[in-house]
Amino acid sequence: MGLNFDTTKPIYEQIIDYIKKMIVRGELKPGDKLPSQRELARKIEVNPNTIQRAYREMEILELVETRRGMGTFIKEDESMVITMKIEMAREAVSRFLEEMNSLGYTEEEIVKFINNELVNIKKDKEN
Repeated sequence: MGLNFDTTKPIYEQIIDYIKKMIVRGELKPGDKLPSQRELARKIEVNPNTIQRAYREMEILELVETRRGMGTFIKEDESMVITMKIEMAREAVSRFLEEMNSLGYTEEEIVKFINNELVNIKKDKEN
């Protein structure tokens, strides 16, 4: 797991965000087993209590379920994945638009900028 922690946000929240992204990208699928708390703590070099907090919060958010004696699994709910993907996309777009507005861009300029960048990305992929 390639995690570079941001000092402005609690580590357990960053772990949750990372796991959500893995789910949305399809790297983790509904029903997949997560590493044990101790194993994940060793792997990303954080305190096991931090992982425990992240797993507990994900259970509250109904992203995962703990099966006694078996471990923690991604909840088997495809609609959750779709909903999470939409929510994460909206948050990303909202942050982007707030930043562009703070830089003084108008709505038309933002749309033009995005279209130009999409063209550039397409060109880069073709090369």
